Amino acid sequence: MLNFFWLAMFLIGAVSAIGQWLIKNDSQVFSRVIQALFDAASLSMTIGIGLAGLLCFWLGLMKVAEASGVIRGLSRLLAPLFEKLMPEVPRGDPAIGGVTMNLAANMLGLDNAATPLGIKAMQQLHELNPNKKVASNAQILFLVLNTSSVTIFPVTVFLYRAQMGAAVPTDVFIPILLATAASTLSGLIAVAVVQKINLFNTVIITYAAALLLLLGAPLLYLMSLSANAMANGSAFIANFTLLGVICALLSTAWYKKVNVYETFVEGAKEGIEQAFKIVPYLVAMLCAISVLRSSGALDSLIDGIRYLLSWFAIDTRFVDALPTGLLKPFSGSGARALMIESMDTHGADSFVGRLSSVMQGSTETTFYVLAVYFGAVGIQRVRHAVTCGLIADFAGMTAAIGVCYWMFG
Repeated sequence: MLNFFWLAMFLIGAVSAIGQWLIKNDSQVFSRVIQALFDAASLSMTIGIGLAGLLCFWLGLMKVAEASGVIRGLSRLLAPLFEKLMPEVPRGDPAIGGVTMNLAANMLGLDNAATPLGIKAMQQLHELNPNKKVASNAQILFLVLNTSSVTIFPVTVFLYRAQMGAAVPTDVFIPILLATAASTLSGLIAVAVVQKINLFNTVIITYAAALLLLLGAPLLYLMSLSANAMANGSAFIANFTLLGVICALLSTAWYKKVNVYETFVEGAKEGIEQAFKIVPYLVAMLCAISVLRSSGALDSLIDGIRYLLSWFAIDTRFVDALPTGLLKPFSGSGARALMIESMDTHGADSFVGRLSSVMQGSTETTFYVLAVYFGAVGIQRVRHAVTCGLIADFAGMTAAIGVCYWMFG
């Protein structure tokens, strides 16, 4: 599917450029397209090199978190909740541990660990599945929770915002947290309705109350502030929390007799490799998007949507960020490239730049996750997995728009 999208972007851009030449007599359009290609390729390399140091630090810290048992501890904390959400899984089954380990890694933004843990958890759930070709209820719930992007620390988004020159890269922390909470809750409710899961169980309500208390305190604080102060408040909470987490992880590792420095360096070595792995994908997607933008095709699409919405007297500033949200269910790398392109075009601290960042952090790539996780165990009939996943995506995107209007005006 990504192959089709990528090729289509070039072809649509080429057709649009020819149209600009023939209809508007714009003979310079081809020059702009080629220059935009070169600029996009250069920008991709600049971003990749700049990310290397930041990725080294974060991956080193996450290696310390793994070695100190923080992720295992978080998974044990979540285990009682998933025993209630997945009633068909026997109490104490290893699959519950696999599910919670994966989601704990996702919460900490540990993508490299989350994917293999997720595949292992899906395989454990598949062992309990009586029909190996059809997704079970537990497998669908697990997949939807992954696609809804249960992330507490969206560090990757912060890294890209820092690279694109944001004055305070973490000012989108609270908006992303609220948007991903809306996405996860909507996906969970959708699955619960289909599977007839009782969400009013005492254990589930206790966890929900704890989450509400966790989010409610900073929200009450932010609601008392002006729009500009909200952004600063979000950044303060994010920076304070991140510093606290860093210190807590290092202190815990030291207490557990982990060689903190050597473990950190071991994990940090992966940062350079990961940064250069990202570059080819950035080059591919940014160049394709640059063709769409410079040929006028992307602007025509956005202007068309804006024109339709203007009939209903709706504020249309969010439309420029909409491509990031629309592409996210299909391609994580494509949505990331659109986020970067939006920040490059409009500014990292513009409304569009911030909204694109929040959309990027609010959900996961539904069809990619479905292909990887279900493909790993040979599932052929996905039942209601796609529908519930897309409901979560829509809720996350809608919440992102609403929260950004609230916090950034």
